[in-house]
Amino acid sequence: MTAAEQYVDSVLATARRAADAQADRIEAAARLAADALRKDGFVFAFGTGHSHLLAEELFYRAGGLARVCPIFEDALMLHRAAARSSALERMPGLAAALLDDVDAVRHGGVMFLFSNSGCNTVAVEMAEEARRRGLATVAVTSFAHGRRMVSRHPEGKKLADVCDVAIDNGGVYGDAAVRVGDTAVGATSTVVGAMIVEAVVCRTVELAREGGFPAEVFASANTAGGDEENAALIRKYKPLVKAL
Repeated sequence: MTAAEQYVDSVLATARRAADAQADRIEAAARLAADALRKDGFVFAFGTGHSHLLAEELFYRAGGLARVCPIFEDALMLHRAAARSSALERMPGLAAALLDDVDAVRHGGVMFLFSNSGCNTVAVEMAEEARRRGLATVAVTSFAHGRRMVSRHPEGKKLADVCDVAIDNGGVYGDAAVRVGDTAVGATSTVVGAMIVEAVVCRTVELAREGGFPAEVFASANTAGGDEENAALIRKYKPLVKAL
């Protein structure tokens, strides 16, 4: 079996385990999101490094929830300076400053936080700040990785321990799931994390329908009428969601 085939098998097995073992937590996260929409709140999303890709997965996506407010900070992503972003995600005090700049927080809702290790300061502090400001919190992280890490948070806290709901992405310590000789390759946290995100979105919309309240959804911009549908949602939420 080639390394490519091993990776595909690993992803499929990890995804299946996560779907089965985390079903109750995915349900709980979806109920928090549906409750946020029912109360005219927002679904917030935050991640650093590669984990910010999962915050983007929630945002402005075909078939995705419209009432999503991501917290994007260029300095915490990889396209500015990768090594610097790793240093900044360990910096105390940054989360509060970022959240101060998000007007939609006053409407309430739920914050989804993505961090494979769950041990960097800014993710933990973002969860704590979100809860202080009345938001529910959901973590998507690797339990196996987090257990073996020493937290970089000043008080030793880990993301899974400070959130209302913590969902395990099922990944191995170090994330890379395939061995090629003595080298580990093939990260699974993004692909399995995206599956978890989309499962939560699907169930959230279903719960909203069952509850009789709206869960607005973006259409693909590359379908007939998609631009027009999305333009109305952008006009509605742009005043509070800067990334739109």
